[in-house]
Formats: sequence, structure tokens, C-alpha cells
Amino acid sequence: MPPALPFWKTTALADMSQAQWESLCDGCGRCCLHKLIYEEAEQLCHTNVACRLLDLNSCQCSKYSQRRKHVPDCVSLTPVALREINWLPPTCAYRRLEEGRDLAWWHPLVSGSPDTVHEAGISVRGRAVSERQAGPLDHHIVDWPGREPRVRRPAKPVAATRQTKEAKP
Repeated sequence: MPPALPFWKTTALADMSQAQWESLCDGCGRCCLHKLIYEEAEQLCHTNVACRLLDLNSCQCSKYSQRRKHVPDCVSLTPVALREINWLPPTCAYRRLEEGRDLAWWHPLVSGSPDTVHEAGISVRGRAVSERQAGPLDHHIVDWPGREPRVRRPAKPVAATRQTKEAKP
């Protein structure tokens, strides 16, 4: 009997449990970077400036359950909000699934490791600065958060086989 398909392939975003929904976050931290919107030009610009609550090493919110208390304009991502938001990075699992794409190989639910998002260079680790040190946001405009990098899946290690000869008595 073939293995069961993972929940993200069988369950609509709107029908996911809270635990399933939360597990879709790959921990990249890209959505926690400040964005600038120039209304006259109708232009969205990404920065490398992270919300003050983002731990720049783990790429996780340091006060996730109380984030709205500390950052009132922090967006709560829901299936409804997902359809209205135009700034999620193309690497975002929520966006990928909404667009009919699958999770990428480096996503922890696929790889089995929370480290692959960092190893693949998807996360903001080593690429972002805290808003507490940044200064003017327009000095930090970058394009990488809005792009899907071309990253190769590492080659699977080939299991080494070894033949051993038993010693004859």
C-alpha cells in the first residue's frame, strides 16, 4: 500500500487545523522584514530590516504568542488574509500552496529538519539587521526577499557498502 499523502497535499488551507497551519511556516523570517510601499509608483520595496521581535539567528519570533501586544500592526496570516496580501515572498509555503505549488525540498515538513531552510539560503539568517540598529528603511532596500533563489537540492549521500570477509579459524 502506498504511503499516505502529507496533509498539505490533501487538505485545503482553509480546512487545516491550527497545528497544521502553523507547521506550514518554514521559519525563514522573510515575512518579518519591513516593506516600503511607494503609492505614487505603486511599488513594493523589500528591505533587509527585521522586526525587533525577530531572532536573527533562529529566524523565529521571540514573542510569537504576544506579538500583537508588542507590534500592533503585525499581520496575522489567515487563509482569508493570504488572498489579500501581495508581499509574501515567493518562497513562502502559504503562498506556494495558495498558488497550487508544492512545498520546496528545503521546507522542514519535507526535509525533516528545521535547518534546511537556513542551509539552502532561504532564511534571513546572516542577511538581515534589526530595526533597532537599522536607521532609515530606505537605506536598506534589497531585492532578495522578493525573489525565489535558485538553490539546488544537495545530492543524497550514497550509502557506502562494505564487504567484509570473515576470518577463518
